[in-house]
Amino acid sequence: MYLVKTPNYLQQAFPSLEWRYQTRDKVLYLTFDDGPTPEATPSILKILQRYNAKATFFCVGDNIRKYPDLFETLQTEGHQVGSHTFNHLSGWTTSNPAYYRNVRKAARLVKTPLFRPPYGRITPNQSKFLSRYYRIVMWDVLSGDFDQSLSPETCLQNVIKNSKNGSIVVFHDSQKSKDLVLDVLPKVLSHYSNKGYRFDIIK
Repeated sequence: MYLVKTPNYLQQAFPSLEWRYQTRDKVLYLTFDDGPTPEATPSILKILQRYNAKATFFCVGDNIRKYPDLFETLQTEGHQVGSHTFNHLSGWTTSNPAYYRNVRKAARLVKTPLFRPPYGRITPNQSKFLSRYYRIVMWDVLSGDFDQSLSPETCLQNVIKNSKNGSIVVFHDSQKSKDLVLDVLPKVLSHYSNKGYRFDIIK
């Protein structure tokens, strides 16, 4: 069970977290979690380049360790990077000290203050502590590309029906999500490009 559109009450309950950006500009912030992976990330980069789109990649530290050249390519092509813990840990099931160590281990590799908790699962105490050192970036639209029971059309509509100016949209550059994201991403980029949108990094 997951929410495609993050409810306003949840966003208001955690105001220190970044859910979306208030703007009248036609801009979307596409984000990709769980990579980099050789199965998905290079193909995603080619699609983004085709539409002159920039995105933010929240990377798992262990994948950076395994694929350093791919991680470097993300940055040389003008995309932003953030950390997603070193081992894709859930804050709900990890002790605070172990979680903080894992976040720091990934942040040392990423070298930016951007952090997204895996699954969006972070406790209030973890959020309060980590906000002293990192910008915790959540989202207001979840594509559902990780859901292998989802059709490409449903995944596409999840994005199109729920995104608005300043939305932060989640995709994944993981092996599990590869088929859906590579099908849906070009359609999302085409749809919004035709409406005059740009795709920017989280700064």
